[in-house]
Amino acid sequence: MKTRLVAYLPVVLGTSAFWVMVFGAYLLLEQRRPPPQPIRIEAPPATPTPAMTPTPAPLRVYVSGAVRSPGVYRLPPDSLVQDAILAAGGETAAADLVAINLARPLADGEQVHVPTRGETPPPAARASEPTPGVGTTPSAPTRPLDLNTATAAELEALPGIGPKTAEAIIAGRPYSSVEDLLRVKGIGPVTLEKLRPYVTVR
Repeated sequence: MKTRLVAYLPVVLGTSAFWVMVFGAYLLLEQRRPPPQPIRIEAPPATPTPAMTPTPAPLRVYVSGAVRSPGVYRLPPDSLVQDAILAAGGETAAADLVAINLARPLADGEQVHVPTRGETPPPAARASEPTPGVGTTPSAPTRPLDLNTATAAELEALPGIGPKTAEAIIAGRPYSSVEDLLRVKGIGPVTLEKLRPYVTVR
């Protein structure tokens, strides 16, 4: 029995030495292995929010004269005089389009008057016509006058209205409609029709 133990001793010692070497090698590798790096989660880059561009307000233009449907119309920004005439149903057969600039840009609150052939421009239109080479500022309003608030000077700029008639208009206030001008001395149906494109009651 003792002889057998002596015979197996080298095998046991060799096996033990082998496992000691394996364990030592494992410990050596573990010491040399770099520590694990922490995982960084980065958020995606923020997308810039596009700036909000305000929408331009529509233009309000009063179209009068030789058009099929005179009235106040809302037009897109950058509209021209020609666009205002088209919005009013187009010009009539008696319209004199040569007398106006169809390519002129419109402004909010202005009036576009289409004259008939042979029509004499009203004082307000003549005052707003620029002299070549000279910058002028129109003294007459470019929108319909409110009969309840217009001054005497503004009323005198209207066709067929003199100082006495302007004072009579002011004395006859308040007005509920343009037709109330018929009760003013010196204003009849013919004069009323001439004044209709240039006056209003608010």
